[in-house]
Amino acid sequence: MTLAWNVVGIVVLAVAAVTAGSVALAGFGLDSVIEIGASTVVIWELAGSGDMRRRFALRLIGGAFGALALYLLVQSTWVLAIGYHPRHSPLGIVWTAVTAAVMFVLAAGKARTGAALDNPVLATEGRVTFIDGLLAAAVLLGLLLNLLAGWWWADPVAGYVLVYYALKEVREIFGSD
Repeated sequence: MTLAWNVVGIVVLAVAAVTAGSVALAGFGLDSVIEIGASTVVIWELAGSGDMRRRFALRLIGGAFGALALYLLVQSTWVLAIGYHPRHSPLGIVWTAVTAAVMFVLAAGKARTGAALDNPVLATEGRVTFIDGLLAAAVLLGLLLNLLAGWWWADPVAGYVLVYYALKEVREIFGSD
């Protein structure tokens, strides 16, 4: 379910990000790519066993989050520095609102399954999905503030929220080694 949702999301978010010139939507689209990678890694890890395989799977997920954090940090800073004003994105608003709800439901299911199987990779992927829901809510807030209050800077600030959560996940993943 997560894979299918995020594959569709990449297309929707790419269109919305380009149309609006939104750093937050572009970053959220990249987060969807990471979520696809994380889901694929979990499927791969569940097909095998062993601590080395498990650590490698977690490192793949952590590395992807590190790359996302770096991209968003640079891009959000650049957008703020030049004062770029993104346009409004009704498509982005609808997609991020629905995505937040879907990701919270999926995260709860993954957390229960990861705990039942005593599988830290699946549990981590459940946290990734939960964070995806939080990020969708943060991006939604930035888009709404831009639309309703004219706060153009809320879009790159939402990008910084994604940076924070991505780095937090990197720290948790690599701190558990």
